[in-house]
Amino acid sequence: MESPQDSRTAPPPAIPARERILGAAYDLFTRRGIRAVGTDEVIEVSGVAKATLYRHFRSKNDLVLAVLERREQLWTLGLVEQQSRLRGTTPEEQLLAIFDVFHDWFQKREDFDGCSFINVLLELGAAHPAGQASIQYLDNIRSIVSHRARAAGLRDPEGFSRSWHILMKGSIISAAEGDVFAARRARDMARTLIEQHRTSPT
Repeated sequence: MESPQDSRTAPPPAIPARERILGAAYDLFTRRGIRAVGTDEVIEVSGVAKATLYRHFRSKNDLVLAVLERREQLWTLGLVEQQSRLRGTTPEEQLLAIFDVFHDWFQKREDFDGCSFINVLLELGAAHPAGQASIQYLDNIRSIVSHRARAAGLRDPEGFSRSWHILMKGSIISAAEGDVFAARRARDMARTLIEQHRTSPT
């Protein structure tokens, strides 16, 4: 026979301290930037002791780098790469679907937070460790595009990916300005770019 204790709903598992710190920092840094947020605020929001934060992250820079790594997992791979791959059956369709994913993202104004890699690079500069990491993560995004361009048989996939990445970054900036249809405009230009790289050079 089931006891009253067995029938009670078990409490949800406690969130580990490192995850609480990283989650708080991710939200604060993404929304407000790096310099505007101090570790004391991260400690307050995450509900941990100062010693606990520094046990998991030796410095604020280490915490910033961990946030950027989390951003790549959630945004680059989880949203942009995965969702665009699921929306297309060919490499070209999957390339164009990147802007379909962006369009849906731009419509959710409460969720739209721009590109953390661009923001950190502009805020801290290319010489800062977080700026260097941001450049690498941006390069990883471009590599996804380059890989799809090769699979599509497009000419000069490296040059193509750099031009395509300009459209991606430009649409994000335009959306931050308030243009919620920026991804649709970028998608139209992206079609032209595909055609240019499908044609053999004269």
